[in-house]
Amino acid sequence: MTTSIAIERVETSKITAVDFDNLPFGSVYSDHMLTCDFVNGKWQAPKIEPFAPISLAPSAKIFHYGQSIFEGMKAYKDADNNIMLFRPLDNCKRLNKSAQRLVIPEIPEEIFMDGLKALLEVDSDWIPTNDGSSLYIRPFMFASGNGFHASPADAYKFIICTAPSGAYFGGKVKVLIEEKYARAANGGVGYAKAGGNYAAQFYPTQLAIEKGFNQVIWTDDNTHQFIEEAGAMNIFVRINDTLITSPTSDRILDGITRKSILQIAEDNGIETEVRKISVGEVVEAAKNGSLKEMFGAGTAAVISPIAGFGHKEDEFELPVLEKPYATILKKMITDIQTNKAEDPYGWRVFV
Repeated sequence: MTTSIAIERVETSKITAVDFDNLPFGSVYSDHMLTCDFVNGKWQAPKIEPFAPISLAPSAKIFHYGQSIFEGMKAYKDADNNIMLFRPLDNCKRLNKSAQRLVIPEIPEEIFMDGLKALLEVDSDWIPTNDGSSLYIRPFMFASGNGFHASPADAYKFIICTAPSGAYFGGKVKVLIEEKYARAANGGVGYAKAGGNYAAQFYPTQLAIEKGFNQVIWTDDNTHQFIEEAGAMNIFVRINDTLITSPTSDRILDGITRKSILQIAEDNGIETEVRKISVGEVVEAAKNGSLKEMFGAGTAAVISPIAGFGHKEDEFELPVLEKPYATILKKMITDIQTNKAEDPYGWRVFV
């Protein structure tokens, strides 16, 4: 470790009050958090302190102009109590890509990685070992500088919080293909993990829920003829035995799970295509029986199978397969993440 990190530990841990056999996702928080401030044109020394509320002035620019970005990661423990991360440098690079787009100062890689590892060592007892559970990690940065004038802030805060969590989704997921609202536009911030992207999703998603669906499949902003993402996840479509996903762009997040799925699928003989997928193609495939699977891919759920989808006034159910790609690929990825399988890619990083 090259970064000097001051550590202030909690007087009494909350861990004894946590039921690790029944963990919700992302709503039970570990004892500590990492914080680091950007002031006077540079990042200060990071520190680890008790998880607690943040004090900000009402004039802090985060409240007015939305300079806020985040990442999602997980930490795991294997049978020998080794602590592992999955492709953490990709998260750091993507956070800085988001920072650049929102004119937030990039976080140095050594602060991100050294701070994260130190935080996991301090809160190592919070990393669950039950199957399907993990320690969810939320790094985020936001404008803490003050002012009502519409310009980038002069001060920022970087924080990493963690939450022991169970599975993200449960049960069958039904999605509605969106025909009016758009998640992102060309030249916009769709490729960045900006908080405002997700805020803008809530309303159309709520409309879909009121119609009996769980989530929305986003389509392109111009014609709504091409599917792009599933809720807050990248989307995969299997037609016959070919696994297809949309190319990344200004509108589509460069998902780390997405990249991992493509690599593992190709290396295991599954034919993949990265190309535009039209709504008409998916609907026609559902009608003629060649649509075998659809699933979302992201850090939280890893892979979330889609049981059916709605388009206009029609609803389609996907077939129940004996060995779906979703199940096969999810096991391959999670086995690498949890040190149950070899990692030929160097994705697994030990703390």
